[in-house]
Amino acid sequence: MNCWKTINFNKDYGINRLYLLSFLIGLVSFVFLYVPFSIIHGTVNLNEFGIIPLIIALLFLPTVHSFMHILPLIMMYKRVRLTYKRKNLFFPIINYYTKKPLTKKVSLLVAIAPTLFITIPAGMATYMFVDYYVYFLLFTSIHIAMTFTDFLYLINISKAPKRSYVENSNDEFAILVKQQN
Repeated sequence: MNCWKTINFNKDYGINRLYLLSFLIGLVSFVFLYVPFSIIHGTVNLNEFGIIPLIIALLFLPTVHSFMHILPLIMMYKRVRLTYKRKNLFFPIINYYTKKPLTKKVSLLVAIAPTLFITIPAGMATYMFVDYYVYFLLFTSIHIAMTFTDFLYLINISKAPKRSYVENSNDEFAILVKQQN
């Protein structure tokens, strides 16, 4: 296989720019989602007991987000190797590597899985639970900010050739194309 493109977001964009854009996307998503949901729910007394569950959910969000990337691979019986790093007390970093390169379709599914399994249900919970809608909306906005790099990944993978493969390595991924004989 030949390498079609190698992408490292930290080198291409810079870690500070990624954090800044992620923060801004989270902030803008909260502002744009808060207005319609506040119109839908009207003047509602917010239940103040929701702040503690929100903080607990936000502490577990990075780990759950990582496992949502791994879930489609487990469901498709792909062999996955997990690495666990701990940079600080609250935020462990869980990376996954597959034994073989993934197809383009599988890579797209793995990249969008946290959006399907976390962001969309949290958005529906924002609509359904009137007393806690602000907390669910904060949770949804923070997760939208976290998925910014996933969408960069989706954009780059979608531009790849149809029958390409994607291989994860240390902090970068390579898009591979089979050789033509």
